[in-house]
Amino acid sequence: MNELDGYDIEDLKAGMSATFAKTITEADIVLFASASGDNNAMHINEEFAQTTQFKGRIAHGMLTASVISAAIAGRLPGPGTVYLGQNLRFMAPVRPGDTVHATVTVKELMPEKRRVCLATVCTVAGKVVIEGDALVMPTSGEARSASRVDLFAPQRRTQPRRIPIRSAT
Repeated sequence: MNELDGYDIEDLKAGMSATFAKTITEADIVLFASASGDNNAMHINEEFAQTTQFKGRIAHGMLTASVISAAIAGRLPGPGTVYLGQNLRFMAPVRPGDTVHATVTVKELMPEKRRVCLATVCTVAGKVVIEGDALVMPTSGEARSASRVDLFAPQRRTQPRRIPIRSAT
């Protein structure tokens, strides 16, 4: 693990996995609707939602998927990871009060590009509600080492560039 308690690409191996869990609250749904502008009645109007195939309100799919982001940023690979892409398949609804477990698993390492492909799965009570895969760029210990300057090593001095002055004759 690195100084941020995350994994550098050099530390990762196929098959490594981590999980983050979050209970989706009424407040989460209302705040997500406000932050995103997604005020779909399926999420915020119980009376309307009762008339749908779901027979009640459901959480925003992207709110549920954000638990994957928390697993990536907080667990594997961890802090400093840059999210590059995500494919999602929504399999079942998530309701207020459900606890979402997001599990990320290293599928493929591409060290030459500093990229990692992760399998991503969200479950509620053991049932898959979202599945997909993510492409991320984790931190790199080698890159950090290469960019550090040794303050005690002799430094190469550069001379100022001399620009010839031409007379206007």
